[in-house]
Formats: sequence, C-alpha cells, structure tokens
Amino acid sequence: MIDLHFIGTSDAFGAGGRRQAAFLIREPSGCVLVDCGTTTNTGLNAEEVDRNQIDAIVVSHFHADHFGGIPLFLLAALYEDQRKSPLTIAGPPGIESRVTQLAAAMGHAIPDREWTFAIDYKELPAGNPVDLSSAQVTSFETYHNKDVCPHGLQLQFGNRTVVYSGDTGWFDELPQYSQGADLFVCECTYCTPGYELHLSLDQLEARQSSLGSDRMILTHLGNDMAKLRGKVGIETADDGMKIKL
Repeated sequence: MIDLHFIGTSDAFGAGGRRQAAFLIREPSGCVLVDCGTTTNTGLNAEEVDRNQIDAIVVSHFHADHFGGIPLFLLAALYEDQRKSPLTIAGPPGIESRVTQLAAAMGHAIPDREWTFAIDYKELPAGNPVDLSSAQVTSFETYHNKDVCPHGLQLQFGNRTVVYSGDTGWFDELPQYSQGADLFVCECTYCTPGYELHLSLDQLEARQSSLGSDRMILTHLGNDMAKLRGKVGIETADDGMKIKL
C-alpha cells in the first residue's frame, strides 16, 4: 500500500488561494516528492511534513510552479534540518544545471557551500526507466512549452503504478501512458478548452473512458475549476488531501 498526500493543487497563479504543484508518495521503503513548486516549502510546513522523510524530488518540467521551490528546499534541509541522508533530484535532461542556475538567480548559489548531505541529480530522458530509492520512474514527453522540457511521469512502487500528466494539452498518445495505472493524477487547468497547452474538464470528460486508469484525480486547477472541486464527475484534488492505494 502507498499513501499519496497532495501538498499543492493550484495552477501557476495560486488559483483559489491554494499552493502550487507538489504531492508526496509514501511507501514503506521511502518517500518521493513529485514536483516542488515555489510554495512547496510553505505547504510542507503547513501539512507538518518532515523534509528529512523525503528521499527524492522528481520534477516534471522547468516551470517555476513545478520546480521553483527546490533551491529553498535544499537550504532548509541544510540549515534548518541539519540533514545527513542523501537526496536525489530527478527530472528532465539538464536538471542539475537548471536547479543550479535557478538557485544563483535567486541569490542562493549552490556551489561552494559545505553540504552535510549528498545531492544526487538524475536525468529522466523520455522512455528510459530510472531507479530511485523506492520507485522506478519513466518519463514521457507531453504537449506543453518545449523550452521547459515538459514530461509526464510513470512511477512504479512495487505492484502499484501512479501516472502524473505534468502540464500538458491534449495529445493522442496520452491514453497509452495512463492505461492500467492504479491512479492517474491529471492536470485540469480549465473547465472548457482555453490555452491549448493545458487540459480542460470538457476534454477529459469526453475522453475519460480512453484513459484507462483505475482512479483519476484532477489537479493544477485554475480559478473556475477550483470553484468546482468536488462538484464534477471526475474526482478533484485539494491542498492537504490524502489517499491510500
């Protein structure tokens, strides 16, 4: 059995006063944080999550609401938590340079610090399974802004599979990645089709049967979708929501 804990479920702009993209997956051998938006450290504290429990951060793409919280996570781990255990940061090709550049731009340069824990960066090229401490992760390309290396994620925890869409508009190959998953965590920014690089409720309801997962939960909810949480035909996430698989 695995536990999933939504830390942030809003779009990039904090729709509905909620936090940006992040959720935890816990199982007996470890804990993975999937995405780490700029509000994630606030969310972890609000949800009383010990950062030392997190063995790996897995990033879907390089928009700030999905990876912008990593530099301050690292500094908090170093100076607040006195972390000793290694931390893996996995993401699209270029993950180490992207995090390093972001940290420098924020005034929190990573090089030349005396780290008390090892930081292990792992790239997730599409279609190549990568083993983390408690999961095997396979990424797939999505239909989003190409300059941020957009990927979805298939996370295998023993006999349980969680698929995450990351940010994406509809593309015809999406159902092949969600087929057979125990849980499909899917972005749904809009109620009706808007910006073509994000999904809408209308699109997902029309294609739900083709997606083929045992359970589907919508996240990355924009303003209109945030008002409809719990009122539509597909399950919706909210900050702090916890489920078991």
